[in-house]
Amino acid sequence: MTDRLFLDALDLCARKLLEDEPTLGVSFPYVTLPSGAWATMPASVSAGYRDGSWSHGNWFCGFWVGLLLIAYLRTGDEKYLHLADQRLLLVAPRAGDGNTHDVGFIFYPSAIAAHHITGDKRYGDLALRAANQLRRRLIMTPKGSYISSWGPLEDERGRRSSAIDTMANLPLLYWAAAYDSDASFVLAGEAHATMTRTAFIRSDYSTYHAIEFDVATGERRRGFTFQGSADESCWPRGQAWAIYGYVRTAEATGKREYLELAEMLADYYLRRTGPDLVPFWDFDDPAIPNAPRDSSASAIVASALLDLAALHPDDQSSTKWRRQAFDILAVLCRGYLATEPRHRGLLRDGCYSKPHNEGVASAVMFGDFFFAEALCGAVLPGRLRATPRRLRS
Repeated sequence: MTDRLFLDALDLCARKLLEDEPTLGVSFPYVTLPSGAWATMPASVSAGYRDGSWSHGNWFCGFWVGLLLIAYLRTGDEKYLHLADQRLLLVAPRAGDGNTHDVGFIFYPSAIAAHHITGDKRYGDLALRAANQLRRRLIMTPKGSYISSWGPLEDERGRRSSAIDTMANLPLLYWAAAYDSDASFVLAGEAHATMTRTAFIRSDYSTYHAIEFDVATGERRRGFTFQGSADESCWPRGQAWAIYGYVRTAEATGKREYLELAEMLADYYLRRTGPDLVPFWDFDDPAIPNAPRDSSASAIVASALLDLAALHPDDQSSTKWRRQAFDILAVLCRGYLATEPRHRGLLRDGCYSKPHNEGVASAVMFGDFFFAEALCGAVLPGRLRATPRRLRS
């Protein structure tokens, strides 16, 4: 029954993509407007400081390519593969972007997936260029190393700051290690994961959104938020990024400790989310229950839990996490699919940034992608990327 539900959601995604493609020109969707139409942005818009404030630029463009590739896998229709290839031409210049960690988000769902599906070396080489940019962002301190999330590396503001989102950019590094036979990519990713465990994760297994480090000592100066309710609150999408990143770190290193950490982070997330399985945009927003939800966080967690289940050496735990992922996906399919024609996204009630009043109660491109990725993991395993192999007990 759930297989039919999941396949129908992938079919809806494929139909909407084909309808929307002719309307986009050279831009890429990122959030839906109150009308239901996509807001768009060229792939060329890089991150940077504007008037003293940080702007993330277009870190969504690779997710649209990933959705086109997923539609190809579901339908077998070559036109989706052609569209993905054409879109990658627009995305490709960002592989040299030295301003942001988000090259992971841009090239993991696009070039890496295209390489996995087609075996075409030009896609792999493109992703490797981006991975080299991400590895360069590793900042060494006496307490360990972390990846700077934002800004040119010569800018002190960027060098001292990192975000929980970086954990979900690490799969680009882990893939590059195998592709280029260069273990230093894994070492860089694991160094960041180790520093994140110390600096970002609180004693109750909740997470900070962002950290400012003292570069000279490696000590945490402060924990803060850009997109959460408050500096000491727990932002569910940040928690989801952490779960996703530690599962993929466990896969890359083969170390059980990262899998166990992902489980603790997931336990916290599920405990705070409750039986609805879709959290409010911030677990600690004082306005709850009169606060918006964030379906994108659930989509990210569902994808992570499917990988956690595949990796887990204990059969009972593996079954538990797989069932939890399927339950989340079923809730999203039954209660959050944007089936109405005017709404161009796939998942309703995502929340990009409530503090900035952007993409609140809308579809968000990363939510749509991780939802579709999880659906692929459930009903098309191994097609979008290799299925994780079980860790040794």
